[in-house]
Amino acid sequence: MTFLGLPAVAIADLAPDTADAAILGIPYGVPYPDARLTAGCAAAPAAIRARSARLAPFLGNHDFELDGPMLPPDGAFRVVDLGDVPGTPDDGPANQRAAEAAVRAVLGAGTAPVILGGDDSIPIPVLRAYDDHGPLWVVQVDAHLDFRHEVAGVREGYSSPMRRAAELPHVAGIVQVGLRGVGSARTSDVADARAAGNVLVTARELREQGVAWVLDRVPAEASVFVAFDCDGLDPPIMPAVSGASPGGLSYDEAADLLAGLATRNRIAGAAFTELLPERDLNELSALVVVRLVTRLLAAISER
Repeated sequence: MTFLGLPAVAIADLAPDTADAAILGIPYGVPYPDARLTAGCAAAPAAIRARSARLAPFLGNHDFELDGPMLPPDGAFRVVDLGDVPGTPDDGPANQRAAEAAVRAVLGAGTAPVILGGDDSIPIPVLRAYDDHGPLWVVQVDAHLDFRHEVAGVREGYSSPMRRAAELPHVAGIVQVGLRGVGSARTSDVADARAAGNVLVTARELREQGVAWVLDRVPAEASVFVAFDCDGLDPPIMPAVSGASPGGLSYDEAADLLAGLATRNRIAGAAFTELLPERDLNELSALVVVRLVTRLLAAISER
C-alpha cells in the first residue's frame, strides 16, 4: 500500500528525473531507556498510508482547499512512494545509519523527501544527510523545544533534534513554531536555543501575529526543511500524540504555514513525526497528517 496510491519505487531504482518528491517512511529512531515513550510511533507510516488509501480514488477530483485536484493530473509534478527504511525498535545507531543513507540517496537523485515518522529523533539523521545541500533553514512545528543536550544519557533522542540541528554547519537557521505548555525543556535550554540564534514562536504569538508574520522570520527564497511534530497541533485536531498540550495550532494555521513556506521558499524536504496510531480515534489524526502532506505537496508543485 502506498501513500494516496502513488507509484511505488525502490530507493535503489530512484534515478535523477524519476520524481520531484518522494514519500519515505522511517518508523524507527533512537529509543530511550523507557521504550514505552515512543514505541507506538513506529506504526505511524503504515497508519498514514492506510488512511490515505481512502482518498486515493479521489486524487483527480476537486479539492476545495486547493480549488483544483489534490495533485496536478498531467504528470508535471511527479511523486512516488519509496516504502519504509528498515529498522528495529532497539538499535538506534543502526536505524540512524540506515535513515541517513536512504535520505542521501533520495537527495542524490534530485528528489525532495517527505518523511513519515516515527518519533521525533527521526529528523536528526535526516538533517545530517543534507550536508552537501546547504545552507538549510529548519522550520519546526512543535509544542516542545527539543533542545536538550541529553536525556537519560541519550543525545540523539526525541528531546534533542533541534539541539543536534543547531550543531550542523549546513543549518543556517532554525525557526521553532507552536511552543507552549511544559515539556522536557529547562530554562537553561531555552536560553541556549536563543543564544544559538533560534527564533522561538509560541502558539499564542502565531495566533496573535498571524501566519504571514511567522513566514517573515524565514529569509525569502531560502532552502527550507520542515520538521513537523504532530503535537504542534491542538489536541482536539490531533489527539493521537504522547505529549498533547492545549492551545496548539489549528489545522488551517498549519496548512497555511506549510503552503506559505512552499510559496516563498524552496522546500528541500519535510518530516512528519510523533503520530501515535494506538490513540487515534476513527483514524482522524492520521487523516490530518494525510491532508497536511497533500497540502504541502500541492504547494510545492505550484511553485
